[in-house]
Amino acid sequence: MKRVGVIGGGQLAWMMADGAKKLGIELVVQTPNKSDPAVAIATETIIAAIDDAEATKVLAEDCEIVTFENEFVNITALSTLVEQGACFRPGLNVLSHILDKYEQRCYLQQIGLPVPKFIALEESNVGEHSYALLQKFPVVLKARRHGYDGQGTFIIKDAETLQEKLSASRHPEKQSQYLLEEFIPFDRELAVIAARSVTGEIAIYPIVETQQQEQVCRRVFAPADLSAELVQDIEAIARTFLESLQAVGIFGIELFLTSEGKVLVNEIAPRTHNSGHFTLDACEVSQFEQHLRAICGLPLGNPTLRSAGALMVNLLGYETASGRDYLAQRQQIAQIPQAYLRWYGKTASRPGRKLGHVTVLLDDRNRHKAEAIAQQIESIWYSVSSYQ
Repeated sequence: MKRVGVIGGGQLAWMMADGAKKLGIELVVQTPNKSDPAVAIATETIIAAIDDAEATKVLAEDCEIVTFENEFVNITALSTLVEQGACFRPGLNVLSHILDKYEQRCYLQQIGLPVPKFIALEESNVGEHSYALLQKFPVVLKARRHGYDGQGTFIIKDAETLQEKLSASRHPEKQSQYLLEEFIPFDRELAVIAARSVTGEIAIYPIVETQQQEQVCRRVFAPADLSAELVQDIEAIARTFLESLQAVGIFGIELFLTSEGKVLVNEIAPRTHNSGHFTLDACEVSQFEQHLRAICGLPLGNPTLRSAGALMVNLLGYETASGRDYLAQRQQIAQIPQAYLRWYGKTASRPGRKLGHVTVLLDDRNRHKAEAIAQQIESIWYSVSSYQ
């Protein structure tokens, strides 16, 4: 039986449980809090910060392979562990091109993938010449590290706001580096989950359309309504990226589709991804099982849908509260035909926090019907709040 170490104990690690059980894999989790979701499913738990390299050393000594649930890691510190025999998948050489969003953009551009215009923004080059390179406002300001669910990302409408935001972010104890990029007036946001195994086998899931609100994903529609040509273009992007790095594991690739039909890569995450949660209940093999298959040297599974389509809706926090389980709302949502609700067991709610999700299998690809179901779920979930 293989033992896989997972750095991070949130819902992404928690959702690896079914795949691990099916494949006969034990999960050992490094996470900072005993209340984190994955503690409940782990064979063993190391309670330590995500970037605690000494704790990761213990994890690596106890496991054949170590993987990542999030990007809050210190590559420099982990490199020493590789020299001592630790096996990380994805490898640190892969992560080194991805974790810093500016370096990720540079790498994608280097291998010929389409990305928005961008520049690194630091104190030394803040001024007219910085955003002039992007030609016009609005622009997008992003923290180069540790941003997720809209945190660290700002849409800037004018030069004064840019200066204010940068000034507010300059803290004596925490200097931030930023990426500045052109604002893309996209027609739709898309995403695709793709995996590559140790042997070079690649599996690509159906491309999905995502809908964001306040830069947090609210809904995912699978598959996206796209031409065969666009599907081929996006799959080619995924293959080019995976092959260029000889990457092992699963990756979430977020994209913009412009009104002119052009596809641009927004961001790539070196892990399982929110846009792929529908795969747990709608696909032959989930993204979580697929990731374990990929990193453990097993044959990849079938990524195809088990139904004509699927809808995934995130159940987001809309209040600051502790100990609430929202049971009545969850029970009502679970009564929707072909609905599968996953509750992460988090002990605290706050606005925008992902507390769970629901996937509904669809008998057809009628978008109006899918939108109506999404609205039904959200009307139940947010019925007791003013959260919009």
